[in-house]
Amino acid sequence: QVHLVESGGGSVQTGGSLRLSCTGSERTFSRYSMGWFRQAPGKEREFVAAISWNVGDTYYADSVKGRFTIYRDNTQNTLYLHVKSLRPEDTAVYYCNAIDYTNYLRVFGSWGQGTQVIVSS
Repeated sequence: QVHLVESGGGSVQTGGSLRLSCTGSERTFSRYSMGWFRQAPGKEREFVAAISWNVGDTYYADSVKGRFTIYRDNTQNTLYLHVKSLRPEDTAVYYCNAIDYTNYLRVFGSWGQGTQVIVSS
């Protein structure tokens, strides 16, 4: 099972940007497609973005398309999410996980503690 640790969150104003990181300790990190998810207060966790294991394909939720960019460095076992043009509705705890790229709601790892993003207006 892949164990992951998220970091990079913070408090920003509307329009700000952040780079979120997700580091895996599993040697086989590079063999997994990976995804970012988020959970806002009082809401269910939702899918944000996905990247295939070989970095050839990416996919985004409509709500973040054009503002968020997912990428990875397999040599560092690290997944990134660059978030820009942030809006108050992006406020959430952001999580990463290994996923089935053909069904990104199917995850293979346990959920970590996530990293908090707070966007103020």
